[in-house]
Amino acid sequence: MNFFRNSPQKMHSITLAGCICYTAQVYSFPGFYSLIRELLPPMQEIMQFVSRHPVLCLAWVVLLGAVLFMTFKGLASKVKVITRGEATRLINKEDAVIVDLRQRDDFRKGHIAGSVNLLPTEIKANNVGELEKHKSKPVIVVDGSGMQAQEPANALIKAGFEQVFVLKEGIAGWSGENLPLVRGK
Repeated sequence: MNFFRNSPQKMHSITLAGCICYTAQVYSFPGFYSLIRELLPPMQEIMQFVSRHPVLCLAWVVLLGAVLFMTFKGLASKVKVITRGEATRLINKEDAVIVDLRQRDDFRKGHIAGSVNLLPTEIKANNVGELEKHKSKPVIVVDGSGMQAQEPANALIKAGFEQVFVLKEGIAGWSGENLPLVRGK
């Protein structure tokens, strides 16, 4: 067999396979030789796919990295996302304070009973006013959909609030479950 007639990529994979298999035989790893022989063709196909579609593979790696980053960031955060059932329990059993981040007009159209309406800019400026006396109580941060409450919730943690939670799916999820909303101020 003349290896020099093959392409450089094929020669590289053949040499790599030969080195791995030779090492497995020399060090007598039971079953390792057959495992490598089974895994090598799919690995070669993966490498061919990567070499033919580098942009697609790079995008996949970036997306995977972003998902892993967001997952670990959420796990490491002091702010926890809670369900409507958990929020109801905190409100009823632990006297939780609800902070509604929506605009004043949206707040007046319907909010959770006992909510305090604070805009995210007020929280960032540490202008929490009446909320200051509730630092030791659980605080549930609510917005329209649950997507923009994380940053203000983190600001509350930095301001010294001990237990800060974000309501999953916000007011949209709350009203979607037909849970009570209060109109007006």
